[in-house]
Amino acid sequence: MEILKTETHYNFVKLMKPTVILSLAVIIIGIASLIWHGGPNFGIDFSGGTLIQIKFKNATHTDKIRSAFQSSGFEGSIIQDYGPLEVIVRTPERGQNAASLTTDVEKAAQTAFGAGNYEIRRIEMVGPKVGRDLTRKAILAIIFSWIGILVYVGIRFEFRYALGGIIALVHDVLVTITFLSLFDKEFDLNIVAALLTIIGYSINDTIVIFDRIRENARKNIKQSLNDIINASVNQTLSRTILTSFTVFIVLLVLFFFGGQVIHDFTFALIVGTLSGVYSTVFIASPIVLLFEKIRPSGLKRKK
Repeated sequence: MEILKTETHYNFVKLMKPTVILSLAVIIIGIASLIWHGGPNFGIDFSGGTLIQIKFKNATHTDKIRSAFQSSGFEGSIIQDYGPLEVIVRTPERGQNAASLTTDVEKAAQTAFGAGNYEIRRIEMVGPKVGRDLTRKAILAIIFSWIGILVYVGIRFEFRYALGGIIALVHDVLVTITFLSLFDKEFDLNIVAALLTIIGYSINDTIVIFDRIRENARKNIKQSLNDIINASVNQTLSRTILTSFTVFIVLLVLFFFGGQVIHDFTFALIVGTLSGVYSTVFIASPIVLLFEKIRPSGLKRKK
């Protein structure tokens, strides 16, 4: 039984302008969202502060938890549900050291809720210097991954392919950050890991199409690059849809049943995977075509 047509003849190049406009609109919305929110919603990893995970014996109102910590000096605490009878308390309070901080938290919880009615499952403390250092390293990790891919694709293929691939990867990262900002998701080390995963997944998909474009370009020297790109994307379309669909199904299962710990991580992966498929077809290949028009490869093709 044939699920997808093995031969399609969609004109993807014709959609280049509207899709580029759509991508620019999404990225501009993302920038506006970041300005509106005062920047990314950095987690404890980057902003510094303390994260406290507490499981209660009985249902406890958020206001009571917040009041308990504020009265003990933990001003500006943010309370988030973290499953049944469990909450995460995020506070900019860093304390002098881990031991004194643990004592203060235990004292505040015992006074407010009584011994035996709660369990402190973890306390994580990150200083401002560590947060800045992690932020710098996270940015460098993403930039170095782009540079590494640019060099590899440039050597393995041609510079115009490398340029198309990198612009598509930057697009995927920006689109993912846009949706993280719009949904006010926390930006922590898990998100950095998700972005690096997206970069690897997206470039893999892009290289498959680039390889087909290069192969077809060698076989059909007289054919226009527009037709070659359209033919190549159509020839790999079935593979792209099937592989992306299976990845998407796995990510949906993790998103709904994987638990709170990986919820934001899988959210970023879902957005990035969809963006990666989109950019492979509508961003990377047209960039190659645009670069060919600006700086022709020298092969005599039809216009």
